[in-house]
Amino acid sequence: MLTVDFNKLKLRPGDVVLDAGCGTGRHLRGLAGIPGVQYFGIDTKQEDLDKAIASLNDIPGVEAGNCQIKKADIRKLPFADAFFDCVICSEVLEHIPEHERALGELVRVLKPTGSLVISVPRYFPERICWLLSRAYRNEEGGHVRIYKKDKIPNMLKNQGFKCWKINYKHALHVPYWWIKCLVGHKNEENLAVKYYKKFLEWDIMKKPFWVRRIEKILNPLMGKSIVYYFKKG
Repeated sequence: MLTVDFNKLKLRPGDVVLDAGCGTGRHLRGLAGIPGVQYFGIDTKQEDLDKAIASLNDIPGVEAGNCQIKKADIRKLPFADAFFDCVICSEVLEHIPEHERALGELVRVLKPTGSLVISVPRYFPERICWLLSRAYRNEEGGHVRIYKKDKIPNMLKNQGFKCWKINYKHALHVPYWWIKCLVGHKNEENLAVKYYKKFLEWDIMKKPFWVRRIEKILNPLMGKSIVYYFKKG
């Protein structure tokens, strides 16, 4: 389930890409399919990094030398200035109290001509989750803020970045989280939660055309994630 559309980035052989907050590697697996691209993944959770490494090892033909995964904090990235042609940060900033510092690090390691892609939960679906469940809102390590649409572009505007594209993704995941917040956001035994989760897993694996079409129509209305594509100048 990719949030970032790599086709929009037009990555070329030799480009170096960072997935900052890679989790279990969903975007790293997408990058693995782009010939000649060197990609790095960082996260603070070693368990997630181990899963990312294992999942990449399961992909036939992946060149091991093109990928580096390490434990690191987005607020203090272990890379030189202007090292990357593209930096991706998907569903991470909403977890970080010092998000200005994290954004500064993403900008620091990006080449002046590079692309920056950031996704966060969309305001309306996330606000409903917060209203439905205090436990969801106050969970340790959870979301510490909700971003309005212009917040991140305004934070980057002073650093010379222009947002040239906005996408909305994962509309069909919104009802799942609303149901979870209603019945207890960690309640996996509720029947509605179980069956909706099975539906989402089936959709991810099978990608039926009619379901993909429905979500594409719904994304502008109620997409769970908002995705920003930035360039300098």
